[in-house]
Amino acid sequence: MAGFKVLGQTIGHDRFFVIGGPCVIESEELAMTVAGFLQETCARLAIPCIFKSSYDKANRTSIQSYRGPGIKAGLEVLARVREKLNMPVLTDVHSIEEVEQAKDVVDVLQIPAFLVRQTDLLVAAGKSAKPVNIKKGQFLAPWDMRQVVQKVSQTGNNKILLTERGTQFGYNNLVVDMRSIPIMTETGYPVVFDATHSVQLPGGRGASSGGERQFVQPLACAALAAGAHGIFVEMHVNPDVALCDGPNSIALSSVPALLEMLADIYAMVREGIPQQMPHACRSRAQ
Repeated sequence: MAGFKVLGQTIGHDRFFVIGGPCVIESEELAMTVAGFLQETCARLAIPCIFKSSYDKANRTSIQSYRGPGIKAGLEVLARVREKLNMPVLTDVHSIEEVEQAKDVVDVLQIPAFLVRQTDLLVAAGKSAKPVNIKKGQFLAPWDMRQVVQKVSQTGNNKILLTERGTQFGYNNLVVDMRSIPIMTETGYPVVFDATHSVQLPGGRGASSGGERQFVQPLACAALAAGAHGIFVEMHVNPDVALCDGPNSIALSSVPALLEMLADIYAMVREGIPQQMPHACRSRAQ
């Protein structure tokens, strides 16, 4: 399985890793608080981690929704997180122009799910030579990601992650087909499970998306059991007042137990004893 290094951490090669942070940059204070907490927790558990937050949420449900501080101010915040904490950072890019600006600041570029078929964007991300995390579109079959991967890899960039984030199922609902994880693994690249966006209810509140965060833990357990290499989790000091995706984000207080559980499951799967996994999930949850 192909892996790569970011700021000395090996991502995606026989070691469980985490991508996490608030959905959108609300303030530098919040970004620093969440990043510091994630870094400290992962250091204690010996888990490589990447801080994630977006400078612009370009696909919010309503024109009135908070989108973020914008690319200039947002990249400045991410740069300070990276510098002060010596922590790798990841953010979404939405255009070739944004790739050019973000590549000099962040460690990993992320292709949003809704833009996964945008060839020019994928090629530009590949040519940046930065690692690229590609989110599987809610409208794509997992085997369709082979073509998406080729758009990046043909640039000579093989530092690629693929992220499962659920499939549209009727109106305002997503489901996760766990078969997608081993299918996408066949590409030869690490697969991440987005445990929080997968429980999102797109447009479920009319002018905003809803979510069912109570299902983050069981789906994350299942994804690791199915062979996922890493977990993507959006987290917040107080998800109920988050400016974006609060209903499907988790509180910082629940992060340590969840990551400890998932690291145990990952180790069991790699050791070839998946029959112990249900017990691990139950024992950690009690």
